[in-house]
Formats: sequence, structure tokens, C-alpha cells
Amino acid sequence: MISSSEQQAVDAAITSRRSIRAFLPTPVAREDVEAILQVAARAPSGTNTQPWKAYVLSGAAKERLCARIVATYKDPEQNSQHTEEYAYYPREWKSPYIDRRRKVGWDLYALLGLTRDNKAGMAAQHARNFTFFDAPVGMIFTIDRIMEQGSWLDYGMFLQNIMVAARGRGLDTCPQAAFTQFHRLIAEELKLPDNEMVVCGMALGVADTSKIENSLISEREPLANFVKFME
Repeated sequence: MISSSEQQAVDAAITSRRSIRAFLPTPVAREDVEAILQVAARAPSGTNTQPWKAYVLSGAAKERLCARIVATYKDPEQNSQHTEEYAYYPREWKSPYIDRRRKVGWDLYALLGLTRDNKAGMAAQHARNFTFFDAPVGMIFTIDRIMEQGSWLDYGMFLQNIMVAARGRGLDTCPQAAFTQFHRLIAEELKLPDNEMVVCGMALGVADTSKIENSLISEREPLANFVKFME
């Protein structure tokens, strides 16, 4: 049995989590990163398979990967040669998912003063993904190619644990599927074995609260729209 204050702390860590898109250069101690990952590894997984693997990047190692991906992203010819290895989003969008996607996107761009015709500005904002939004720590997550859909469900719980554990320590994150487009560059730079597939990236650090983009809080549907109680 946990106390009321413990319950409130857990709820606060969950509900205060959001995707941060501008970080301060404040260092994050390796001991804190290790503690977060150790806690996150308590995520459930089918028959305790623990399908997650994390590559933690900082300093020169992070800068090398970021510089390589940004250069490729900004070169149209090179960019066109890189595609995602798995489909994160549906191949055919429909309501209500496309509506939610558009709203959060335009809410962000509106905060940044970007209009629909400012393609260069939107591309520049997207490129910030590949610098981990200037966070001092970037993580790349991989999974063994033999693992199936169930293990990806387990992986999501591991990633959520990381983000909640970070909030419990006053840190922020941004999970980033954008990195999957450049999985071949990542594999080369990190010397990934052939059996490992890139799942996503994640920025970790202290949020820069002076940046307008960090004021974005995405909407959530009311309970009645996605829950049915049956007795």
C-alpha cells in the first residue's frame, strides 16, 4: 500500500510528462541516466524477454551523429535515399487520427510563428529533431529483429518508464521517431550489429522554459470517448 503523497508524486510524474523541444545545456550526470534506465528496466515484458537496448550519447559522440544526420537531412538528394525501416504511422490516415495529428502540428507551428507556406521554417524545425533539440543526452533505442509485435508493446512500456522516471528527477524528455528515417546512418555511426533495428531516439535533459515551443501541452480525449465500463 502506498501513501497518498506517493500516489500524488507518481501521478504528477506521469501527467507532467510532455515532449520538450528545447533544452538547456545543463549536464545530466551519468549516475542519473543509469538510475533512470535501471528503474525503467522494471517494465513488464512477455516471459521476461526484456527486448530493449539503449545507446546513450553525449559530448563528441552525440555531436558526430547529429552532424551527420543533419547534413543528410538538409541535402535533398541524400535525404531521398533514406526511408524508415518500419511504418510508425498508418499508411492511410482517417479521422479522428488525422485530425489530432494536424491539430498538434499546427498548434506547435503557430507558437513558433510558422505559417503553412513557410516550408523552409517547418523543415528547419524538423531538423532540430536530429540535434536532440540541443539536449545534453541523446538516446537511441534498438530491438532484435527476431522479436515480434508483442515485444514492441513491451518496449513502449520501457520507454514510458524512462520518461516518467526522468520527470521524477526533474528532467524532461522528447521521444523521437524521426530518427528512424536515418537508421542506416545510425547503424554505421554506432556500429550496430546486423540483428538490431532502430526503434526510436529520445532527448533527455533540463527543459528551457523560456522557449515558446515548450509551452505546448497537447490535448487528451475525455475518458468517455475511449473507455467503456461493462458490469
